[in-house]
Amino acid sequence: MSNSLDPVAPDEILPDAAGSLFRRTPLAAAPAPARQARPRGRGHRVDDVPAFLIHSYPYRETSLILDVFTRSHGRLALVAKGAKRPHSALRPVLIAFQRLSLSWSGAGEIKTLVRAEWSGAPQRLQGAAAMSGWYLNELLLRLLGRDDPHESLYDAYVDALARLAAHPRLSSALREFEWRLLCEIGYGFDPAATGAEEPVRAGVRYRVPLEAGPEQEEPEAPQLGTPIAGESLLALAAGRFEDAAAEPELRRLLRERLDYHMNGRPLATRQVLRDLNAMVSTQGAADPAAPVRQRRPLEGERP
Repeated sequence: MSNSLDPVAPDEILPDAAGSLFRRTPLAAAPAPARQARPRGRGHRVDDVPAFLIHSYPYRETSLILDVFTRSHGRLALVAKGAKRPHSALRPVLIAFQRLSLSWSGAGEIKTLVRAEWSGAPQRLQGAAAMSGWYLNELLLRLLGRDDPHESLYDAYVDALARLAAHPRLSSALREFEWRLLCEIGYGFDPAATGAEEPVRAGVRYRVPLEAGPEQEEPEAPQLGTPIAGESLLALAAGRFEDAAAEPELRRLLRERLDYHMNGRPLATRQVLRDLNAMVSTQGAADPAAPVRQRRPLEGERP
């Protein structure tokens, strides 16, 4: 009878006849073949891309996740390591509405920011212009997918910010950007022709369904879509966003269409503006009507 032992796991414990424990010695395992080291790739690197910071949020203790809008790569997510440290060189650079030149590396969904610099003169938006700028940023966040370039939309964004910086309450800049955004993501339509390919005419009322182009209003037909005058549609077709008579109807048309494609989720910037306007109007109405409190006369003093 052979005295050899079968191979067992090194930690297998068996009792002997006297009840004591002992460890059986395993057979020596054959040496594993040596693993060859694989060279690590550095990942894809992109340098000096024009971009804007759209949004950022904290990541771990000292870093930020950036949502940026670039001209050649569309929306991207970048991690800015150490950007929250007090003396980080990135802190004064990563500012909304400022032209940036960004470099990054990596091939995953979230790339690593390598370098960030200002590109051009400082550009700051304040007050109403800043709120309008944040509104444009929120539209980009909600409606643009990542890694999908939109060079003409990027140029429209640059133009809108410059116009807002010069004229903070320039609503035509917002209407033009809203329209360019809808057209870029495939939700535009031909404002100069109906679905039956008939030309839109001034002096005629139309309705624009949320997923189609304009249709002439019919008294007996169901009234579906956004009502709008032919003059306003022709102004939209010609790019006359500064037309004061058409602006209210264009604002309603474009915002209803944007809301529909955002699944009805309200924009935070619009709600903030509503709250601010309500606060200002309430305070403005209360102050003039508030009774003037007179000092109570002292004892023995004539009122």
